[in-house]
Amino acid sequence: MTNSQLNLYSFRMLSRTFLVSALIFANVAVAEPSCAPTVTGDLRIETFQSHIFPSIQTLRIWLPPGYTDRKNIDRTYPVLYMLDGQNLFDVCPSMNHDEWQIDETLTRLITSGRIPPIIVVGIDAPDDGPLRAAEFVPYQDHSSPFEFIPNGQHFPQFLTSEVLPRISAKYRVKSGRANTAIGGASYGAIAALYALLSEPQAFGMGLIESPWTTPGNGELVRQSSQVTLPPLRVAVGVGDREAALYAEPMRKRGFDPDLFSRNLADDARAIADNFRQSGREAIAVQFTEVPDGQHDEQSWRKRFEQEISFLFPTEQP
Repeated sequence: MTNSQLNLYSFRMLSRTFLVSALIFANVAVAEPSCAPTVTGDLRIETFQSHIFPSIQTLRIWLPPGYTDRKNIDRTYPVLYMLDGQNLFDVCPSMNHDEWQIDETLTRLITSGRIPPIIVVGIDAPDDGPLRAAEFVPYQDHSSPFEFIPNGQHFPQFLTSEVLPRISAKYRVKSGRANTAIGGASYGAIAALYALLSEPQAFGMGLIESPWTTPGNGELVRQSSQVTLPPLRVAVGVGDREAALYAEPMRKRGFDPDLFSRNLADDARAIADNFRQSGREAIAVQFTEVPDGQHDEQSWRKRFEQEISFLFPTEQP
């Protein structure tokens, strides 16, 4: 058995252990109060068993206004693949009982003609802990509060061999890197950035929000400086108080949260600068740094409108 196969086997065994524990806990947990969905528009939810990761995968496919109209039956649409899916459209499944409000924002932008209609495919994380980290993160992260085996090196293959074919077979998507974006926040931004660097023929645009750059001690920052085939457009956003929500537990583990926040913001800027300076082909880069921005959905949805407008500008006649 190769090291890669051994890591994947260990990851699957670890995942099954966590899943069993979660099921046992679920049997004794007090039921959550009912939640009123906050979805705007046509959102479809699909699940499938991945052959790459052990957990059942959930996709949340948001279709733009007019998608089902008879006049648009032959129309195809650009696609944004986005992490974490459960936090994008609806407070009910959200891990933080808050959401990006991507559905409301896109409905407004599309109907006003500020961006062309696009499809968004949200990819759920398996949990908000070690399973999520294992699937999203390609390198060891010694800043993490929990232990996990990093298997995020398989995430680009998961996208290109399982997710993209499934979506293109069922929905009217435009093909090609110029019509395909990948995005996410925190560890989701790390997974998106790694996919953007690993599969440049599949993804031509990236939305990198609040990247938690500690895996591999900044390895993806370094990798973004050595790009042969850069993306066409990249939007990078970050706040100057990214670690504020975790200040107390970070201090207990010996980290300075203010310095940590500064380092994360500097890394995000470096990623944007690295792409901008690649120089091998035309690339458009937008970088946004917000002094009071934190590591939460409220901060991300505030920046989403300008980022998505940058990635998908209105088509010129």
